[in-house]
Amino acid sequence: MRVITVSAGSVHETDTLPTRLPDTGYVWIACARREFEVVQQQVQAALVTLCGGPLVDLHLSDLLNNQLPSHYDYTSLYDVVVFRRLATGQTDTDLARPGEPLHEAREGVPRALKRVNTSPVGFAVFDRVLLSVHPTECSVRDAYAERLLNTNAAETRNAIARLPPDPADMMLRIVNSMVDGYLDLRRQLTRDLDHWQVELLKPQGRFTNWASMLGMRLSLHQLDEICEDQRAAVQDWIEAVKTWEEPITPEGRRDRELLMVRSRDVLEHIERVIHHVDRLERSAETAVQMHFSVQGNRTNDTMKTLTALTAIFLPLNLVTGFFGMNFEFLPLIHQTDGLWWAIGAMGLVAGALGLLFWRKRYLAGNAG
Repeated sequence: MRVITVSAGSVHETDTLPTRLPDTGYVWIACARREFEVVQQQVQAALVTLCGGPLVDLHLSDLLNNQLPSHYDYTSLYDVVVFRRLATGQTDTDLARPGEPLHEAREGVPRALKRVNTSPVGFAVFDRVLLSVHPTECSVRDAYAERLLNTNAAETRNAIARLPPDPADMMLRIVNSMVDGYLDLRRQLTRDLDHWQVELLKPQGRFTNWASMLGMRLSLHQLDEICEDQRAAVQDWIEAVKTWEEPITPEGRRDRELLMVRSRDVLEHIERVIHHVDRLERSAETAVQMHFSVQGNRTNDTMKTLTALTAIFLPLNLVTGFFGMNFEFLPLIHQTDGLWWAIGAMGLVAGALGLLFWRKRYLAGNAG
């Protein structure tokens, strides 16, 4: 568990749950999911002391659910946002060993596709408290916590100004860093798809890695579903922010405007990922269709060549069949030069047909 207090332009981290709020600022309580299962009673008691009420039981179960899709919900006291992040697969929770990672093995899957496994991060956004529940060893949580703590070392006005003004803004910044992970995965999937497109369309190659290609298409479809849930959750959040009471002070109105700007920015990033994933899905489908079209064209070329060769030898078979009939009187059969006349005629017919088919490009493959 990490407890970070943001107050008066400074950031401090403690090891225990606070018993009172700072005079100015707010508190961020970040827990691993299985750790939160163990200490949920203490956290609930701290929320009652700091915020005047605990989490609803249904929202508590949502934060503990490792399979929940991205969504948004609210009460009169707090808002709940669940957002799925890229992570290694997690097994069921183990109350006896809180905080220890448990990873599922996925053999035979390309490295980029393993990152499509996701785990939900849950946020309970109070007025002056942010509670977040993360997967075990969540790099997003640790990276953002270190970024906050480094503002103390910077000791500059710009560094202090970059601090989130309230828990809602901090939640959006953490969510935005999760979306950046999807953007990185998008680039890796694009490179993998480009590689497989080249393999599919090799002129002399024979593509056999259909399992990976199918895994790519399934992973893209899964990623598209995840991003759709994320977009719906952020859109619900934006609609809820619009209903909040309008701040009285100019600083409060400015913070509210920045919150809306950041919310729309997160939504725009998610839509960019959805657009790119949709384009990758279409590219994968097009590559497969082009592969089978190329294979069909190669088969047609082969059959065209074989048909032309068969047509060349059909007159020769006719000649040999004619002179092989068991009749006593046949043309040229009793002449000493009859064999050479027959061979010459056969060669002339074969040459003429070969030249005709070559001129019509029946014996030539596709260029390139």
